[in-house]
Amino acid sequence: MSIPTMFGIPNCDTLKKAKKWLTDAKVQFEFHDYRKQGLSKKWLTSVEQTLGWEKMLNKRGTTFRQLSDEQKNNLDKASALELMETHPAMIKRPILSHNDTYYVGFNAGMYAEIFSQ
Repeated sequence: MSIPTMFGIPNCDTLKKAKKWLTDAKVQFEFHDYRKQGLSKKWLTSVEQTLGWEKMLNKRGTTFRQLSDEQKNNLDKASALELMETHPAMIKRPILSHNDTYYVGFNAGMYAEIFSQ
Protein backbone atom coordinates (compact mmCIF):
# COMPACT_ATOMS: atom_id res chain seq x y z
CA MET A 1 0.00 0.00 0.00
CA SER A 2 1.38 3.39 -0.94
CA ILE A 3 1.65 6.37 1.38
CA PRO A 4 -1.22 8.79 0.69
CA THR A 5 -0.39 12.31 -0.42
CA MET A 6 -2.48 15.31 0.51
CA PHE A 7 -2.33 18.29 -1.84
CA GLY A 8 -3.31 21.79 -0.82
CA ILE A 9 -2.20 24.90 1.02
CA PRO A 10 -1.37 24.72 4.72
CA ASN A 11 -3.57 27.59 5.93
CA CYS A 12 -6.79 26.00 4.60
CA ASP A 13 -9.17 25.12 7.45
CA THR A 14 -10.58 22.07 5.66
CA LEU A 15 -7.08 20.81 4.99
CA LYS A 16 -6.21 21.26 8.67
CA LYS A 17 -9.21 19.11 9.63
CA ALA A 18 -8.18 16.42 7.15
CA LYS A 19 -4.57 16.42 8.44
CA LYS A 20 -5.83 16.13 12.01
CA TRP A 21 -8.10 13.22 11.07
CA LEU A 22 -5.21 11.38 9.40
CA THR A 23 -2.88 12.07 12.33
CA ASP A 24 -5.47 10.94 14.90
CA ALA A 25 -6.12 7.79 12.85
CA LYS A 26 -2.36 7.18 12.74
CA VAL A 27 -2.32 7.24 8.94
CA GLN A 28 1.11 8.15 7.64
CA PHE A 29 0.83 10.66 4.79
CA GLU A 30 2.84 13.15 2.79
CA PHE A 31 1.81 16.77 2.27
CA HIS A 32 2.35 18.63 -0.99
CA ASP A 33 1.99 22.40 -0.66
CA TYR A 34 1.20 23.37 -4.21
CA ARG A 35 1.96 27.00 -3.59
CA LYS A 36 5.51 26.22 -2.48
CA GLN A 37 6.18 22.98 -4.36
CA GLY A 38 4.18 23.87 -7.44
CA LEU A 39 1.90 21.92 -9.72
CA SER A 40 2.45 20.35 -13.08
CA LYS A 41 0.07 20.32 -16.01
CA LYS A 42 0.49 16.51 -16.00
CA TRP A 43 -0.73 16.29 -12.37
CA LEU A 44 -3.69 18.59 -13.03
CA THR A 45 -4.67 16.55 -16.09
CA SER A 46 -4.41 13.29 -14.14
CA VAL A 47 -6.58 14.60 -11.31
CA GLU A 48 -9.07 16.06 -13.79
CA GLN A 49 -9.44 12.68 -15.50
CA THR A 50 -10.49 11.17 -12.16
CA LEU A 51 -12.50 13.98 -10.58
CA GLY A 52 -13.54 16.24 -13.46
CA TRP A 53 -12.60 19.90 -13.61
CA GLU A 54 -15.97 21.07 -12.24
CA LYS A 55 -15.41 19.15 -9.01
CA MET A 56 -11.84 20.46 -8.70
CA LEU A 57 -12.69 24.13 -9.17
CA ASN A 58 -13.24 26.15 -6.00
CA LYS A 59 -15.92 28.66 -6.98
CA ARG A 60 -16.38 29.95 -3.43
CA GLY A 61 -12.87 31.32 -3.04
CA THR A 62 -11.68 34.89 -3.43
CA THR A 63 -9.53 34.06 -6.45
CA PHE A 64 -12.49 32.72 -8.44
CA ARG A 65 -14.75 35.59 -7.41
CA GLN A 66 -12.16 38.06 -8.71
CA LEU A 67 -12.34 36.65 -12.23
CA SER A 68 -14.15 38.69 -14.82
CA ASP A 69 -17.72 37.72 -15.69
CA GLU A 70 -16.45 36.76 -19.15
CA GLN A 71 -13.91 34.35 -17.64
CA LYS A 72 -16.52 32.82 -15.34
CA ASN A 73 -19.13 32.45 -18.07
CA ASN A 74 -16.76 30.92 -20.62
CA LEU A 75 -15.14 28.28 -18.44
CA ASP A 76 -14.41 24.96 -20.01
CA LYS A 77 -11.97 22.18 -19.21
CA ALA A 78 -8.98 23.83 -20.91
CA SER A 79 -9.52 27.29 -19.44
CA ALA A 80 -10.29 25.92 -15.97
CA LEU A 81 -7.10 23.82 -15.93
CA GLU A 82 -5.09 26.81 -17.10
CA LEU A 83 -6.57 28.99 -14.35
CA MET A 84 -5.93 26.32 -11.71
CA GLU A 85 -2.33 25.96 -12.85
CA THR A 86 -1.81 29.73 -12.66
CA HIS A 87 -3.83 30.21 -9.45
CA PRO A 88 -3.59 27.05 -7.27
CA ALA A 89 -5.93 28.63 -4.69
CA MET A 90 -8.71 27.95 -7.22
CA ILE A 91 -8.37 24.21 -6.59
CA LYS A 92 -10.71 22.74 -3.98
CA ARG A 93 -8.87 21.44 -0.96
CA PRO A 94 -7.65 19.06 0.04
CA ILE A 95 -7.04 16.66 -2.78
CA LEU A 96 -5.97 13.27 -1.48
CA SER A 97 -4.13 10.73 -3.60
CA HIS A 98 -4.37 7.18 -2.30
CA ASN A 99 -3.99 3.85 -4.12
CA ASP A 100 -4.04 5.49 -7.55
CA THR A 101 -7.29 7.35 -6.86
CA TYR A 102 -7.98 11.01 -6.10
CA TYR A 103 -10.49 12.34 -3.60
CA VAL A 104 -11.46 15.98 -3.12
CA GLY A 105 -12.60 17.70 0.04
CA PHE A 106 -12.77 16.30 3.54
CA ASN A 107 -15.47 14.29 5.22
CA ALA A 108 -14.65 12.11 8.23
CA GLY A 109 -16.95 9.34 6.99
CA MET A 110 -15.35 9.35 3.55
CA TYR A 111 -11.85 9.19 5.04
CA ALA A 112 -12.90 6.35 7.38
CA GLU A 113 -14.15 4.41 4.36
CA ILE A 114 -11.01 5.14 2.31
CA PHE A 115 -8.68 3.95 5.05
CA SER A 116 -10.71 0.97 6.24
CA GLN A 117 -9.81 -0.97 3.11
